[in-house]
Amino acid sequence: MIKAYAAFGAGGEIQPFEYEPGLLSTHEVEIAIEHCGICHSDLSMLHNEWGITQYPFVPGHEIIGTITAKGAHVHNFQLGQRVGLGWHSGYCMTCHDCMSGDHNLCAQAESTIVNRHGGFADRVRANAASVAALPNSINAQTAGPLFCAGITVFNPLLQFNIQPTAKVAVIGIGGLGHVALQFLNAWGCQVTAFTSSDDKKKEALALGAHQVLNSRNPAELGAAKNQFDLILSTVDVKLDWNAYIATLRPKGRLHFLGVILESLDINLFPLISNQCSISGSPVGSPASLETMLNFVVQHDIEPIVEVFRFDQINEALARLASGKAKYRIVLSNQ
Repeated sequence: MIKAYAAFGAGGEIQPFEYEPGLLSTHEVEIAIEHCGICHSDLSMLHNEWGITQYPFVPGHEIIGTITAKGAHVHNFQLGQRVGLGWHSGYCMTCHDCMSGDHNLCAQAESTIVNRHGGFADRVRANAASVAALPNSINAQTAGPLFCAGITVFNPLLQFNIQPTAKVAVIGIGGLGHVALQFLNAWGCQVTAFTSSDDKKKEALALGAHQVLNSRNPAELGAAKNQFDLILSTVDVKLDWNAYIATLRPKGRLHFLGVILESLDINLFPLISNQCSISGSPVGSPASLETMLNFVVQHDIEPIVEVFRFDQINEALARLASGKAKYRIVLSNQ
């Protein structure tokens, strides 16, 4: 039996829960969980905001642990090896996207916390193709957020061939944004942080921003007109997107990483006249994830986390929901 923590209804308290995982398939690995990050997506799923949650619901998709069992066809991992598991727990491995290396776009991809039980547990199972070896030099306790927040903000740098000389802005200096600032600075970009919090200005500069603009100040937004090649939006609330589009250079891109449930109110003329783009992306492919981990090692990048024990899960979720966490929360079995 796998010992886990689950909610039994929308927004319900997380409680101890056990389930029988069945036989390990030939392409699966079983991971003994050491640490598991908490993502805002876990909160959204807990409250069934996307209408796809099934209960009992075991959250958790920023998993770090060691392999304790592996299927007969798994040859790329060893027992006892430390690995990470993120949003995806499996792919079809036969569609055009998988065969092209875009596993993260596979229509049949399995999510670690959708229609299956996630990482708020002592063990979890996943297809070996979705699991990544954790480099020895990476801090295992803080690494979990790299497998969701980290790869989410790293993926656009690869997908859009962002140049080291690009001028890039980040909206929202939180769980995703604070990692994005570190990545972009190490990438060589000129980095701007948009934040509505004066308290975060000093922190954003320390994390890698070269300048910080107050997103609630129309004058500062106006002064940034025609400045950015790329803007990464990491927030989950509706903003005046046209004001941000005005800060894009010709051929610039406003790219969404945070999930906003409201419709976007966009004026098309500025997009057309400046040949700008609006886009979004999920987490990255296994190959992109490996590239990100190598980049993290090379540049000594580390998420900033607060650590809770697994039996403090409800306290940890409340901390995340309050918006006061700096900047990610990690549950630890150690």
